[in-house]
Amino acid sequence: MPTALEKARQAPDSMKARILSAARKLFGEYGYHGVTTRMIAQEVGIDISTLHYHWGEKQDLYEAVLTDLSDEIHAKLIEIEGLVHGKPLEVRLEVAIDVMCDHLFGNPDSAHLMLFSHFSKNRITSELDTHISRHLANIAVAMGLAQDKAHVPPQANARVLAVWNSVINFAAGEDLFRPILDLDRQAYLSVVKETLKFILLPAFTRQVPREK
Repeated sequence: MPTALEKARQAPDSMKARILSAARKLFGEYGYHGVTTRMIAQEVGIDISTLHYHWGEKQDLYEAVLTDLSDEIHAKLIEIEGLVHGKPLEVRLEVAIDVMCDHLFGNPDSAHLMLFSHFSKNRITSELDTHISRHLANIAVAMGLAQDKAHVPPQANARVLAVWNSVINFAAGEDLFRPILDLDRQAYLSVVKETLKFILLPAFTRQVPREK
């Protein structure tokens, strides 16, 4: 039997999908603890009993939002892997930065959700925690920092996190950072990409001296 999330994906115009979309928007804006099921119901224009009928409790809906987010990220990483396979490290990193920036800036709720889910003081443990480890391994292999996904050294994961967190923070912090830089949205995105490449490409591609 398909899950509620699978049903929502299969029918984008259904009530389940509308509730999921509203929940994702609100959780991304206010975090888990800042959102009530009544707020989500009001956003959709339904009564709270209809929401519970389609999704159950708030925790169930939140888990569905995070699973949807994780699967979305996974699909984007597969896309990146296909684009960079066999390319030099510098090209792989440039493509990864471009694609992830375009995706997160095009879906700002994704960046906000990741920040809230991982760094909130009253964070909720979810399946996304497990999925992130898998995402890190996928990126590490795509970047040529590890031979296979089962054997990724901590240093490789830390370097991937440096890239990942930089992109997420620039996307989630746009409302703060863009006015500081006095840029329109497209110019801000271009500057973010250029800045990340300026910092990260030399760090990843520099030759480490061999020990004598």
